[in-house]
Amino acid sequence: MDSTPVALRFTLPELTQLLQSKEEKPDTSALFQIIEETRSSRYDSVCIPLTNDKWRQRWHEMCIVEDETKPRDPSAEQKAELWRSGVVAFKREEVIPTTLDEATSIIGLASDWIYLDSPDEWVRHDSELALLQELAYANYLSISNVILPPPRNREHVASYARAVNAALGSLGYTSKIQLSIRMPVYYPSVAPKISSETVSLVPPSEKDIGTSWEIWDSIRSICDSNPRLSISLDLTPPLPPSATLLQRWFGEPLRHVFLPAASFIPNAKGYPVLTKATQSFIRDVVKLRPTIILSQVSAKVHTAGGSSSYLQYVRHLEKTSPAIVAQETEGTVENFSKGWHDWLQAPLQPLQDNLGSLTYDIFERCPAKYDQYEKAVCLALLDRPPNKPINIYVVGAGRGPLVDCSFRALERSGRKASIFAVEKNPSAFVTLQERNQTSWSSQVRLIYGDMRKMPLPPDNEKADIIVSELLGSFGDNELSPECLDGVMRILKPNGTSIPVSYTAFLAPLSSSKLFHEVRSRDQALKDAETPYVVSLQAVNILSGSGNESRSSTQCGPKIQECWDFIHPRKDAILDLQGFPITNSHNNRSVKLKFHIPTAGTLHGFAGYFEAVLYGDIGLSIHPDRMHNISPNMTSWFPLFFPLKDALYLPENSELHVSIWRLSDKQRVWYEWHAENFLPVSVTAPEPRSPPRTASPPPAPRHGATLRPTTPGATISPLLDALSPLVPPGSPSPPPGGRGGRRSLPQIGTGPTKSTTTLVKIGQTNLHNPGGRSSWYGL
Repeated sequence: MDSTPVALRFTLPELTQLLQSKEEKPDTSALFQIIEETRSSRYDSVCIPLTNDKWRQRWHEMCIVEDETKPRDPSAEQKAELWRSGVVAFKREEVIPTTLDEATSIIGLASDWIYLDSPDEWVRHDSELALLQELAYANYLSISNVILPPPRNREHVASYARAVNAALGSLGYTSKIQLSIRMPVYYPSVAPKISSETVSLVPPSEKDIGTSWEIWDSIRSICDSNPRLSISLDLTPPLPPSATLLQRWFGEPLRHVFLPAASFIPNAKGYPVLTKATQSFIRDVVKLRPTIILSQVSAKVHTAGGSSSYLQYVRHLEKTSPAIVAQETEGTVENFSKGWHDWLQAPLQPLQDNLGSLTYDIFERCPAKYDQYEKAVCLALLDRPPNKPINIYVVGAGRGPLVDCSFRALERSGRKASIFAVEKNPSAFVTLQERNQTSWSSQVRLIYGDMRKMPLPPDNEKADIIVSELLGSFGDNELSPECLDGVMRILKPNGTSIPVSYTAFLAPLSSSKLFHEVRSRDQALKDAETPYVVSLQAVNILSGSGNESRSSTQCGPKIQECWDFIHPRKDAILDLQGFPITNSHNNRSVKLKFHIPTAGTLHGFAGYFEAVLYGDIGLSIHPDRMHNISPNMTSWFPLFFPLKDALYLPENSELHVSIWRLSDKQRVWYEWHAENFLPVSVTAPEPRSPPRTASPPPAPRHGATLRPTTPGATISPLLDALSPLVPPGSPSPPPGGRGGRRSLPQIGTGPTKSTTTLVKIGQTNLHNPGGRSSWYGL
């Protein structure tokens, strides 16, 4: 597997000094020599500024007025206007890279003095023009990656984002350039300048940590989630200890990670190492393959190790990353799926379409699944009375892997049985015939046809055990319920289905990569209403445990159960031939409530399944349980339900998700919808109990309106009803008073009660209504 790319960043003073120390050669520039030396030190690329101080100085002289009380030099103003009109270009001495050879291995840095969110409107205007000029030059040299200076002023983040959006639009469709925004992992309340390479010692607060992501989300939204825009996460500030708050970046388009030498601390021997929080983050993030950008490694920040020790340490973290180790280990899920990460695949429809042999071959390469099936069949055999005939039906036999499992289970259990294999795919049926002759000694009774319509066998040939592998990524999405409904006619009253049941699960997720993939398709509307099979990698599950919620309703766990199916079914209404009259018993609907502990952007939902094969033997792709139930099973990736438009979810909000499984005579489809609520605390005066001797006021007649009893009174019915009654014997009110009532207390001065209510703040459209974009054919 390719290693995580690592780049070496040179600050402008470092690069200037190095360039001056190099001797120019006829065919090799000083910059090219530096690049080659850096690559020979096992770095993948070089990160350098596109321009130098001469450009900064000229721009400053043209565009910045130092003293507004003094009259401006007309010639300076004319120069500025000519530059703004595009007449004035770069001078050779103002730019650093100049040739294609130099640009090949460069990550460009736009000038850090460019201030797109300055409080001064003219500075913002001229900064944007300077940025456009630098990007045009980078585009000319075919530099593929340019990192923009970070936003500095949250008040004007919209101006920053608008300028970035304009820059993206200026590049044109033929450009290959990618823009990345340098973002600190958090914005400390008290910290050095963002461009500094020193570490702030101020610990971050919850607000500080959330601000950085909120700023990025604003920029991303204004830029309409442009796929050319990414994040360069700056780890110069110390990382917070909370892993949950850092997980949100995993669902973002993370392209680079800045890791200056000042972020390292010395160990007992003086060698540079990272804090535990930063170590953990780097080990997790390398699975996404961002470019790690090291800097100031030659500044002798640490007493031991030298400049190469920083790169060696990063490589050590990569090699010890659990995700990377799993991807390199044969037989693991991570190893199997590493070439499929975040790739949208249409779910299989084996009932509607006949699968090819290659597809069967891929799914038969999962020994873990068939080990579980073998154990389940063995237990089912052992639970049946000995010395009685047993019939095993393998339905949807494909090329016969479950037939092999059944034979191994018979040998393992010491039982005897007749095996029947049912298959509708005419091509796969040829393979079954060949295998019956070559592998099974013609011991298998082969039945060609649709399992739902197969002839009813005589009673002595009915099934004691039915074995199937019709499950999809969401459990029921390959129409296992409909298929097994038809075949249950051949099951004996005390017969067993393997699987016995299966359950679908759902979780909300954020993934800029998947969102871009869906939106970039030719039929974006249709594709945004289509579930996909995806090996989820660059994603962030947004939900938390339900007990963290502050809302008035009870939220569920991070990943929640939708529905289940049990076989054989007991609730289906059958006709005289044993077939269900309608498919309505297989329709499902559920409303789930998720707690959202930290702010995020909802891009869709991850669907998983868990199945009980028999007894305590099962299959699972539930992320928290799969390694205990069916470890290293590779047959299924999760199902991804996309959204047409992203939905912002604020911190401590509550997400309500409705999902339906619907059907008619020809199709089965899913529809989904989400609403977002914010819990709001409401404090209101508590009603006061009247004295026991007082009579309650008469109830108004139906349709009557509560009105003040005294002319001129303007008391609202609600406040009037909350007023305490006057005890008997109290002095009469003066004329013009409140007719037997005391003056109402001011709101908030009496006893109060605090409650929480949910305020709706956002929702999605209903996706795939009526199965208009995607369905599964019966």
